[in-house]
Amino acid sequence: MGSADSKLNFRKAVIQLTTKTQPVEATDDAFWDQFWADTATTVQDVFALVPAAEIRAVREESPSNLATLCYKAVEKLVQGAESGCHSEKEKQVVLNCSRLLTRVLPYIFEDPDWRGFFWSTVPGAGRGGGEEEDENARPLAESLLLAISDLLFCPDFTVQSHRRSAVDSAEDVHSLDSCEYIWEAGVGFAHSPQPNYIHDMNRMELLKLLLTCFSEAMYLPPAPESGSSNPWVQFFCSTENRHALPLFTSLLNTVCAYDPVGYGIPYNHLLFSDYREPLVEEAAQVLIVTLDHDSATSTSPTVDGTTTGTAMDDADPPGPENLFVNYLSRIHREEDFQFILKGIARLLSNPLLQTYLPNSTKKIQFHQELLVLFWKLCDFNKKFLFFVLKSSDVLDILVPILYFLNDARADQSRVGLMHIGVFILLLLSGERNFGVRLNKPYSVRVPMDIPVFTGTHADLLIVVFHKIITSGHQRLQPLFDCLLTIVVNVSPYLKSLSMVTANKLLHLLEAFSTTWFLFSAAQNHHLVFFLLEVFNNIIQYQFDDPPAIHKALQRRRRTPEPLSRTGSQEGGSMEGSRPAAPAEPGTLKTSLVATPGIDKLTEKSQVSEDGTLRSLEPEPQQSSAEGSPAEGEPDQAWREQRRLSSASASGQWIPTTDWILSWKSKLPLQTIMRLLQVLVPQVEKICIDKGLTDESEILRFLQHGTLVGLLPVPHPILIRKYQANSGTAMWFRTYMWGVIYLRNVDPPIWYDTDVKLFEIQRV
Repeated sequence: MGSADSKLNFRKAVIQLTTKTQPVEATDDAFWDQFWADTATTVQDVFALVPAAEIRAVREESPSNLATLCYKAVEKLVQGAESGCHSEKEKQVVLNCSRLLTRVLPYIFEDPDWRGFFWSTVPGAGRGGGEEEDENARPLAESLLLAISDLLFCPDFTVQSHRRSAVDSAEDVHSLDSCEYIWEAGVGFAHSPQPNYIHDMNRMELLKLLLTCFSEAMYLPPAPESGSSNPWVQFFCSTENRHALPLFTSLLNTVCAYDPVGYGIPYNHLLFSDYREPLVEEAAQVLIVTLDHDSATSTSPTVDGTTTGTAMDDADPPGPENLFVNYLSRIHREEDFQFILKGIARLLSNPLLQTYLPNSTKKIQFHQELLVLFWKLCDFNKKFLFFVLKSSDVLDILVPILYFLNDARADQSRVGLMHIGVFILLLLSGERNFGVRLNKPYSVRVPMDIPVFTGTHADLLIVVFHKIITSGHQRLQPLFDCLLTIVVNVSPYLKSLSMVTANKLLHLLEAFSTTWFLFSAAQNHHLVFFLLEVFNNIIQYQFDDPPAIHKALQRRRRTPEPLSRTGSQEGGSMEGSRPAAPAEPGTLKTSLVATPGIDKLTEKSQVSEDGTLRSLEPEPQQSSAEGSPAEGEPDQAWREQRRLSSASASGQWIPTTDWILSWKSKLPLQTIMRLLQVLVPQVEKICIDKGLTDESEILRFLQHGTLVGLLPVPHPILIRKYQANSGTAMWFRTYMWGVIYLRNVDPPIWYDTDVKLFEIQRV
């Protein structure tokens, strides 16, 4: 039968389903088989031939027909999994059912009355109402998930068969050890199977269905207390799924082993399409959804008040264990870490390579999913985090993140990408090694529209942050605290700063000190505190080279400009760079929940003499104004300020004199003033005595000078470490599902359905 005929027959069946007011019996195979037996439709055909309005009509007007369609489709998948899908016809039936369910499921999730439907058991439904009642006691959702798992390791359908010849008996599905069929070499598996286009396509269709099952989360409004109780994910990642380990490994390895450059022939993607990419993308999406687990609620405090490294260290973890989180947290071999880190860095850097030889390599689009995956790895596996920071490989993650941040700063549809990039850097900046690694010279020239400078990766980070603050989208202001916290965290370890960077920091101080900025919001003065803390750290821990800062201070006798959208004397941008563009009009974006303030996001720790961290968080019941070690802590007097400031009738915040005095007296200026008192007269004297106009002489003098005994005793280094909390867990959930919603356009699985987790808006 031609494909046009089969489409016509399929369409007729859909019309019959929507027009029949009488329930069709589950035993009427002649009717139900029209949907999957003789049709050769693609997933795109199914979406075109089953319009949304008709699915909703069946749901409202003949609910029992929709119910039976779902039972029968799941039953066919279960039968395919049982038999091992040996004939072409069986494979076709499985694919058709899987496409049909992918189409229908979102319309079941969007209706609260239907949401429990897949979790009910089907009385006498499976096997045409046969005797095996025990088999049928499973909820429909569980039967579906187990069938998908089996089908993902089905020889000659989704994996290579190990049979020597076709004469052998069919491999017994139940005795098959799926660990021998992992899709790709990498973590825990050394054998790389022959690539097979058909198998990849079949896996992709099944993963699409799996992701659709998990997407019930999109139809529930965001609620922090909901935890990670997605029943679909919970069951799929439980011990009930005998393929959990090989599936986790297959997904992770498929993502991390992927090389979009292929055989290294430039422009090869223009000659033949890369069928691996859609599978890798789908694998990355399924993986991050299975890892959606709120680590804040699942770690128990240890004796010293810190939390345990992962949810898996508890003797008795609360609730059912998520095996995917468990496996991820237990990876520990150096070569596995190396494989994962290299893979993620390779993929994150891919869009940057693009900019050197335009169109020469395939440009991947799934960097947001990769960032979520990287975040999960660092969050759940502390050994991985330390491995990342052990060598300068961390810079292969840092540079692409800074590139994305800089590129997305003007585009309001990419605010979520800005947040996750900054969150990752905040997490990394809580570790001393990150600051140390930033001293590596920055020589690779990624084309970015930032001023040209010669310096280190720390210079790159600060210059990009300055650009985000002065020329980013106004919706990024909530991130300013995070950006400056990162700079504070790394500042004690920075060995040098370029002239360009020193000027940028001073420009920020000027901008944030203007009255209009200080008085426009109750927390804005915190930014001044953060910058002063940066200067203090650099002076006290690295006085060998504060000449750049000092020199800039010398020249800083201009009138301060407002938080200009231009920034301080911009030099030319790097060659080959394009300016960051706002979103094209009409771009879709999804809304995000608010992220917690920096005081909720981080926990203060003090670095002891031996380099270990001691938590300084005051007890929650104390007022936060006491027990804070460093005077002038920005987050010290929140309640106090609220009390001292006042709100007008309109609810608009109004600064008062008392409020200004409450924090002004705490500005940590002592070290900086002492430095200037000592050095300014000396430098002026040299300039007059020697008639100097050349900076290098002054720099030489400053480098050989010493301030030992003149500066106040160095304060202990303070680090604000990211701490997991349910607010960020909720943010990650909405962000991740928003990305998945927008990225699945062919077919548009969730488009035009009534999602509740976020709003879809047009820019």
